Amino acid sequence: MKELARLADVLNKANQDYHRLDAPKLSDSEYDALKRRNREIEIRFPELKRADSASDQVGAAPSEGFSKVKHAQPMLSLGNAFEDAEVHEFTERVAKFLGLSEADISFTAEPKIDGLSLSLRYEQGKLVQAATRGDGAVGENVTANARNIASVPQQLVGAPEVLEVRGEVYMSHADFAALNELQEANGDKPFANPRNAAAGSLRQLDASITAKRPLEFFAYAWGELSEPLAGTQDEAIKRLKSLGFVTNPLTRLCAGAEALIAQYRLIEAQRATLAYDIDGVVYKVNDLALQERLGFRATTPRWATAHKFPAELAWTWLEAIDIQVGRTGALSPVARLTPVTVGGVVVSNATLHNENYISGFDNKGAEIRGGKDIRVGDWVQVYRAGDVIPKIADVDVTKRPAEASKYEFPDVCPECGSAAVREVGDAVHRCTGGLICPAQAVEKLKHFVSRKAFDIDGLGAKQIEMFFTDEGLGIREPADIFTLKTRDSAQMTKLKNREGWGARSADKLFDAIDDKRRIGFARLLFALGIRHVGEQASKLIAGHFVTWTRFVAAMEQACDETSEAWAELLNIDGVGEVMARSLVLAFKQEHERESIERLVVELEVQDAEQASSDSPVAGKTLVFTGTLEKMTRAEAKARAESLGAKVAGSVSAKTDLLIAGPGAGSKAKKAADLGVETIDEDGWINLVSGL
Repeated sequence: MKELARLADVLNKANQDYHRLDAPKLSDSEYDALKRRNREIEIRFPELKRADSASDQVGAAPSEGFSKVKHAQPMLSLGNAFEDAEVHEFTERVAKFLGLSEADISFTAEPKIDGLSLSLRYEQGKLVQAATRGDGAVGENVTANARNIASVPQQLVGAPEVLEVRGEVYMSHADFAALNELQEANGDKPFANPRNAAAGSLRQLDASITAKRPLEFFAYAWGELSEPLAGTQDEAIKRLKSLGFVTNPLTRLCAGAEALIAQYRLIEAQRATLAYDIDGVVYKVNDLALQERLGFRATTPRWATAHKFPAELAWTWLEAIDIQVGRTGALSPVARLTPVTVGGVVVSNATLHNENYISGFDNKGAEIRGGKDIRVGDWVQVYRAGDVIPKIADVDVTKRPAEASKYEFPDVCPECGSAAVREVGDAVHRCTGGLICPAQAVEKLKHFVSRKAFDIDGLGAKQIEMFFTDEGLGIREPADIFTLKTRDSAQMTKLKNREGWGARSADKLFDAIDDKRRIGFARLLFALGIRHVGEQASKLIAGHFVTWTRFVAAMEQACDETSEAWAELLNIDGVGEVMARSLVLAFKQEHERESIERLVVELEVQDAEQASSDSPVAGKTLVFTGTLEKMTRAEAKARAESLGAKVAGSVSAKTDLLIAGPGAGSKAKKAADLGVETIDEDGWINLVSGL
């Protein structure tokens, strides 16, 4: 999908500008809008998720100017909330996961500082290392620079033997103004904002420059610990303060969503009077034992979220509606706007989602915008909070031109002329051209070489576009990538002679391609870009079948929905009928199956990684049934998967263990009939306790 490709490019560039170059070109609200827009599309159409999606990224790769530091515990980003309703959803989600009443869970609320994240490692009370967030897993070693920040203690008394303190480096408004005055007096370029100034100062290769900059540090979290700081978030922050760290005095304990929102309003009202920049309020579950039970998603903790301050609205003219075609054939309408400044950023495009949205209805048929449709020529209100290409928030029909006609959604693909069909129950029109549609073919290839797929150095989106139109060295399907070198050597007009290429760059590309002939099962499956099969689903499926050969054989047999292979596929927890049919179809359609076969011949597909044998349930298939009284089903599943188990939805001969609570019913009976070992919830807890 072109929209997700565009978002990936914009957000990845924004991450580099913000985290590596300290020179962001997007405002925080626009970045949040872009990222949220990206996430909304991925939630709605999980099969379109790209390997280089910003949803899976934390920060940016560390700069080459500093040595690298691998974080003992990842420095993850936070999920975002923009509306009060989303705060309620957050607290409800936490309570549901834990199986508790919302009244039983307290939270902390603290200002979200707009600075640069820093992790400080202390051993035996001494500061031994300071590192930036980087990409969340690996950061930059800025120890020498951090030693020059007055609010960073060099020695701690009474601290755990190992203590990683995390927080935000920032610059106060007054110090920022003074620094810029000095910059201008010296003939240097002034900084754009305090965040840029703080980040640029901390990341100086010359620590003596950092020493001259007025940096400050707020502590609000921790990483690796040799012993717990306290039992709650609130008490742990107080402990950090007692050790000599500066903590935010506006942090408060709150009981429930309404109290959190009230604290948000209080902090928002004080925002203009604070000595430093903030862009929202962070909510965290207070009980650290509950935080541990909640755990993490891929890039964010379940137990925290950031309630961001709202962005702005603006009015402008809608000049045209264009249709973009994605890799699964989805036709996505995009509004072309008379450029307008919204929150300091010029906006010229807005997403229109689908036919329903343009007509003034959501996908369930409920009215949006008061039921007003959107037409070319309309005077429209653009809303940026939470969206990248913003949404059309409203339409002023009193300014609608008399000639403006109702928009007719196309029933043919604008790229290849094939029929564009909207299936029953689907909000999206899709091109039926498949691989004959150049837009789909190019987007599939871009996905194939993206970061979380094959990630071939030197073969990105721009190169794919170039090769796709190349008459001599055309890349029309993935297998063509791995035959490129052979085809090049057989041609008179070689890659090295094409514009922008030389012998060295061509050889480097061929070597990079050869380096990726050995690929993991899950990455290969994800790279194929099969509809409804994203990165996490690919890992689940690969983990279940283990070998590519067994998987392909199962897909062949699963064409018969009465077969054992079909039942096995559906029994993988997280795989439903829609995903299963999409998988089977990819191997059933002759042209797609042959394309996959041509590719696999060129590769060495590695078996899926097996879980550590240290866990008593590693590699085993588990089923949970009945009522769990000491943890929720979601928590039990997350725990089992973290220990390397496979969690299935129903009992079969391949089930290794059934965990049955009260009311187990038919699953317990079937397990008994099949001779499957069955334990109760206490037995499950004893089995995995201490792991």
